[in-house]
Amino acid sequence: MRELYPPLEPFVQHSIEVGDGHVLHASEYGRPDGLPVVVLHGGPGAGSAAWHARVFDPDVYRVVLFDQRGCGRSTPHASLAANTTEHLLADIEQIRVHLGVDCWCLFGGSWGATLAVLYAARHPERVRGLFLRGVFLARARDIAWFYGDGARRFLPDAWEAFVAVLPPADRDQPLVGYHRRLFGTDDIARMAAARAWSGWEVRALRCGISSEGAATPSAYPGAVLALARIQAEYLLNACWLAEGEVLAAAENLAGLPGTIVHGRYDLVCPVEQAHALARAWPDATLEVVEGAGHGGAEPGVIDALVRTTDRFAAQQGQRR
Repeated sequence: MRELYPPLEPFVQHSIEVGDGHVLHASEYGRPDGLPVVVLHGGPGAGSAAWHARVFDPDVYRVVLFDQRGCGRSTPHASLAANTTEHLLADIEQIRVHLGVDCWCLFGGSWGATLAVLYAARHPERVRGLFLRGVFLARARDIAWFYGDGARRFLPDAWEAFVAVLPPADRDQPLVGYHRRLFGTDDIARMAAARAWSGWEVRALRCGISSEGAATPSAYPGAVLALARIQAEYLLNACWLAEGEVLAAAENLAGLPGTIVHGRYDLVCPVEQAHALARAWPDATLEVVEGAGHGGAEPGVIDALVRTTDRFAAQQGQRR
């Protein structure tokens, strides 16, 4: 079974002004003249993680990690001003131009997979291939699954803890109730809501058979608050996407190669979403990892991703 490549330090870091007062933090790993790939992290609002760069052979790839608006080391922190899906898609293209990259690969997990599909459909001439993990299609049914009558059926105890911070009147519409508290003026209530929001996600992430020790969202209070606020804002607004927009975009990916890796027991984004994307995108290969959940750092998922990136590099004549 393949494992992550050894830890490495970035060879350069950037602060990229993208407008509207936002400055994005970006780091580059691997070979400066290597096969370029940009990593689109999940969330929305989770921020990048250095281990994402270790999915790629550092002797072959030039890996670009960046924190999306409002999260990680990008500033202003936890800001929702001028922070929508449309802004994030424009930022990806602006980063490409800033770094002088003509054509690159896209690696996206969960919400990052959503962005990768949408960006590739808009800029197919700038994309060599896609590596996707834990697909999120952002349909109403997908949001309702995790914040409505779906995942709660498998985790009734965790769901009870999740809604316990809300008054009874808000428990049937937790997104509305959480949004009200996360953007309220009561600091104690706001942080309690942020921790409970993160706790629900962590419980669901750890449901895969092989998820022991898998990476989970940061416990740093500022990161927890940014994740909860940004996610609640995006999801309550259907991510500013039309119903079915991601699948419709996938139909425009003909000719672009890609691999979709998805855990069989993913409770955050059920595997049905990956199957739907693979049907809409005939040039994609779907690999369902038995025993895995939504966590990107689960052993079976890592094995599939590293094999995929190595195989793609060999196909591009880049393997040494």
